[in-house]
Amino acid sequence: MSETIFWSAARMAREIRAGNLSSLEIVKSCLDRIEQVNPEINAVVQLCAKRALSEAESLDRAAQKGEFNGPLHGVPITIKDSLDTEGIISTGGTLGRKSHVPDQDAPVVARLRKAGAVLLGKTNTPELTLSAETNNLIYGRTSNPFDLGRSPGGSSGGSAAIIACGGSALELGSDTGGSIREPAHLCGITGIKPTSGRTPRSGHIVPYGGGVMDSLTQIGPMARYVEDLVLALPLICGPDGRDPSVVPVAMGDPDRLDLSSLRIAWYADNAIVSPDENIGRVVTEVANRLSERGCTIEHCLLPGMQELVDLSTELRESATAGLILRLLHRYGTTEPGEDLGGYLTQKSLASVDSLDPALMEAIDEARSQALGFFADYDAILCPPSHSLARPHRSSHSDSFDDWSYLTIHNLLGWPGVTLRAGISAQGLPVGVQVVAAPWREDICLALALEIEHLMGGYQPPPL
Repeated sequence: MSETIFWSAARMAREIRAGNLSSLEIVKSCLDRIEQVNPEINAVVQLCAKRALSEAESLDRAAQKGEFNGPLHGVPITIKDSLDTEGIISTGGTLGRKSHVPDQDAPVVARLRKAGAVLLGKTNTPELTLSAETNNLIYGRTSNPFDLGRSPGGSSGGSAAIIACGGSALELGSDTGGSIREPAHLCGITGIKPTSGRTPRSGHIVPYGGGVMDSLTQIGPMARYVEDLVLALPLICGPDGRDPSVVPVAMGDPDRLDLSSLRIAWYADNAIVSPDENIGRVVTEVANRLSERGCTIEHCLLPGMQELVDLSTELRESATAGLILRLLHRYGTTEPGEDLGGYLTQKSLASVDSLDPALMEAIDEARSQALGFFADYDAILCPPSHSLARPHRSSHSDSFDDWSYLTIHNLLGWPGVTLRAGISAQGLPVGVQVVAAPWREDICLALALEIEHLMGGYQPPPL
């Protein structure tokens, strides 16, 4: 097994550009790694190996002439099966699309490919991306490479698992309630949920136009190293002429920030659900290390957190069932999987068309109040979850309180990065989460780069 598969995407691109590595070489190495680990983890559900090898050869010929497509020239990637990929079956985990082959890439996919990335295949997702367990009726269940008896999380669990194993350098995940950030934490990698309105959702299984839940879902990159988020995120941002919510806001440069000037609030327990002791320990260690580094860091909870969680719960209970029914009808699925059953209860089905306008007023007011927090702080350091990787079939909960470290930032629309910062007593990865004000992904990424430097960042799984 070549060590090159564990390099960052940025390093791969640099070495290809310098002539020290060929795209064909790294693509073959990643395909070999997928063949080795996928029977154990079931992360990659569609391969386009022949096409990938052909593209790699073509990109190598161009590189020999000094011609490069973009900053990802020759770098192998995979894409979550919730996103459309031209000529490759794209199911979104739902039976109605079991054989669906899109005739074009989702815009975010097309942008990575235009930048020179080589698509290897698709990674597993729960049905319609709406579960914390990556499992569906088409492809089955994905396992965590650090412990095959545990889940990689959801819904970007296949993405996180194969990146952790070195089968892909870069991914695109989606996050409606933590679906990028928690799998990154559980599998020991990194990922960013951008600000609401930063990246287009055209060609995603949960597209734009989701009614009152429209602003919750965002597309973002996942990788082993934070420098790859810095590289990839600007490539996928900006209007696509289809998603009406996307705003052309310039991306800040994390390298231009003076970390000592940042005011950071931190907490290891949100007073709603206490996290695993390993998570609390690692978040506290990171806070202490940042303080030693010279950052201004103060223990402080975001005010009104319980209200934000309650509003997230009420919104999802009121609106999710209707969204699911509309999507299932759109995709021709008559037999949804059991993981959607928790949303399609008698109570939720009875309230499909009875959303209270007062709820939306309360959400807007809570968002406004929460923004005031950034008058005193530039960023928040906190857990990315209340738990470590969980045994299979134990990710379901009747309470959205269990996802309170994640879902409030979807409701608020704030950007957040998760990255590995430690290891548990059981040998499982432990991540931390960095959150900032809308459009300040540069602050999230600058702090994540520093935390990665201080705490060691990514480490390969034993698989």
